Amino acid sequence: MSYSQEVYSQALEILERRKERANIEAQERFDEISDKIPELEDIKRKLANIGLNISKVFLTSSDKQADIEKLMNESLALQEQRKQALIKNGYDEDALAVQYFCSACQDTGFIKSRRCKCHNEILKDIERKNLSKIAPIEDCTFDSFDVNYYPETVMENGISPRNQAEKIKNSCMKYAAGFTSSSPNIMFMGGTGLGKTHLSLAIANVAINRGFSVVYGTAQNILSSLQNENFGRTDNLKYNERAVLNCDLLIIDDLGTEFKSSYTVACLYNIINSRISSKLPTIISTNILYKELEEKYDQRIISRLAGEYNRLNLIGNDIRYIK
Repeated sequence: MSYSQEVYSQALEILERRKERANIEAQERFDEISDKIPELEDIKRKLANIGLNISKVFLTSSDKQADIEKLMNESLALQEQRKQALIKNGYDEDALAVQYFCSACQDTGFIKSRRCKCHNEILKDIERKNLSKIAPIEDCTFDSFDVNYYPETVMENGISPRNQAEKIKNSCMKYAAGFTSSSPNIMFMGGTGLGKTHLSLAIANVAINRGFSVVYGTAQNILSSLQNENFGRTDNLKYNERAVLNCDLLIIDDLGTEFKSSYTVACLYNIINSRISSKLPTIISTNILYKELEEKYDQRIISRLAGEYNRLNLIGNDIRYIK
């Protein structure tokens, strides 16, 4: 599961703020309670001195084990004295303890060398919030994908658009539930407003919830950002090559609507080919016919789309217009 460095940094900042807030609140509680129980200040000072003396023992003592044991006993006695003072004055014995947001990792984000569950949840939240800035991910779920907008009447080819949509939805739900960073590639095809983006984002929703990183964007926006990055125009980039090539799931929407140039074609080939080589899944959606794709792109791209992508064809009328 590969998140961008920016996401990792944001998560660590949140963890640091949580830890700092917990320590500040603990100090405020101590100040408040010690005003009512003055002996707590003396106990705190003595415990701090014991900590310093333990450090000195390692440098100067001729009998480290005995001296450390003596200091530890003194520490335990002071802790017991503090506990009894709190209870006597009507406080819980742990009233002065730092109350971390996550007691398991004490807001460090790690338990030994393993990421804590709270850390993973933060990463998921950041990933979702970042994606929600550019796509209606909260509105695009499998539950909100209503196949009743598709005609039930069987068409000349013997296919009912509603049955087709139902099968594709079920296939996508199964794909999302079992998603891994080596899942197959998907290419959604069909006219405007048939739910291609909706299903792509529904898959993204599940993938994010399962701890995978997702990059979503239109072909135009992704290729434009990568072109700017390539030519050193790095201000306000929405996408960068590292994230596009290495994320667990890449979603390229509206393929074929981007401005075509020798660079965009080469860049698109690099994205598709690199992710195939790395066995990382990509979901592509397009409004144009496969024949038009063949006319628009060179054989290297078409060959990979034909051989490495599972095509899902949605048919029917523009749902947005119907709504």
